[in-house]
Amino acid sequence: MLTVHHLNAFLLIAVCVLASAAAFWARRTRAGTAVAQLLALAQTLLVAQVGLGLLLLSRHHRAPDRLHYAYGTFALLCVLSPWLYAPDEPRARLLWFAVATLLAAALAVRAWMTA
Repeated sequence: MLTVHHLNAFLLIAVCVLASAAAFWARRTRAGTAVAQLLALAQTLLVAQVGLGLLLLSRHHRAPDRLHYAYGTFALLCVLSPWLYAPDEPRARLLWFAVATLLAAALAVRAWMTA
């Protein structure tokens, strides 16, 4: 389970950076379904990562640094916040998702460093 958690972390960071870059680029052109799918994949991987972390906690595997849990929680809240707070205008909404996904990637890197 710990190996899957580590592998998912690397995949999560890569997909978050890619999805954020695609969303920033799509603001200049027309955003297609591929950008939406990348953003959804990043969110899904992050939710799965938190789920794997909770499973590890239930099996008494603890991270050496308690900040690891804070960074994971903040990353999850980051990708969920645009669903609640982003404006209705499509370009501004896409910017919210791009920034939130990039911030989630940075927090995921930080969580990986504290694991």
